[in-house]
Amino acid sequence: MGGYASGPFARTVAWATVIYLVLPISIVIPVSLTDRRYLSLPEEGLSFQHYANLLTSEAWLGAIWQSLWIAIASTLIAVAAGTLCAIGCWRLGRRSTELVRAMMLLPLIIPSIVYAVGLYRWFGMLDLLDRFMGVTLAHGVTGIPYVVITVSTALAAFDPRLEQAARGMGASLLQTLRWVILPRIMPGIASGAIFAFIHSWDELVLVLFIASRQVFTLPRKIWDGVNENLDPSMAAVAVLLILLTILLLMLDGALRARRDR
Repeated sequence: MGGYASGPFARTVAWATVIYLVLPISIVIPVSLTDRRYLSLPEEGLSFQHYANLLTSEAWLGAIWQSLWIAIASTLIAVAAGTLCAIGCWRLGRRSTELVRAMMLLPLIIPSIVYAVGLYRWFGMLDLLDRFMGVTLAHGVTGIPYVVITVSTALAAFDPRLEQAARGMGASLLQTLRWVILPRIMPGIASGAIFAFIHSWDELVLVLFIASRQVFTLPRKIWDGVNENLDPSMAAVAVLLILLTILLLMLDGALRARRDR
């Protein structure tokens, strides 16, 4: 069935929407190249001094490394829990599993600030406030929905006859999971891992509530920079974050294209 051709009005609205979304992001690039010591557009010429400052500042590098390790650890938690949850719900195939899936999606449905307040009270009792483990667990739990969604989508296209054939040939449940199911849904797992990593890398609200000085992630560093000073290094960090996000989304697109072959 052929698609409908879009008219001039639809194309105009589409391009206006794209410009509206991209223009604020594109302004960050020249600001990061300013020759001034405050956030502004370049006046006398382009300068990479703020990128050099970013790569030589212990405070910025420390925040980057903390964010990186937290994102990696929380992604592993989200991938393990989300994949097992999606496979378990797919295997059971009951109406009750829809409730389980809905509960796994709660971190996406509940406003972040509400979730952060609850974690603050709970982590306070468990002595997890301002701890690497606390932030990692919080990011891991909030990253689970992304993995559940992508893995469930991959499992929906999985041919159950492959599992039946493996079990009929004497494969155990673990062998079937390792050699038949996981390889077929690996693009979905990888896609969920990418989104969980991006979520942890960019997350701010939870960190503002459950961390202070010992755990100082990159978004928290940017937030404090906006409140305390207008260092153009923040614009340089923003450009690097944009490039990283674009690369990860391109990787996700490549994985989806491979899965759809």
